[in-house]
Amino acid sequence: MDRIQTFKIHDVEDGEIYTAKMKKNGKKWIGWIQEYPKVKCEADTQDALLETLENTLYQTLEADWQAWDKQLEADVKAGKLDATLKRVSADFHAGKCEDLAVFLSKKVTEK
Repeated sequence: MDRIQTFKIHDVEDGEIYTAKMKKNGKKWIGWIQEYPKVKCEADTQDALLETLENTLYQTLEADWQAWDKQLEADVKAGKLDATLKRVSADFHAGKCEDLAVFLSKKVTEK
């Protein structure tokens, strides 16, 4: 049995780093993305497999993001976030909120 090789795929758009795992399987190469198990591919060469894994990962991420956006939009239209919006709005008007940049800078100085 051939050993599993590991490669890193850096997504410059969102800054994530994904781990591609691949191994020789007979005459073909098989591979998958460790952090995204539904991305599995097969190719004739290791280089082709890495390219296929990367392309398939980006297509899958894009499809998942679009599905998430559609679901969020449907939830907003259905009023599923209304209670949260009311609570956040009440907290804001009650002065319980602060600027995110100020909040984060306080967290950095506390460390």
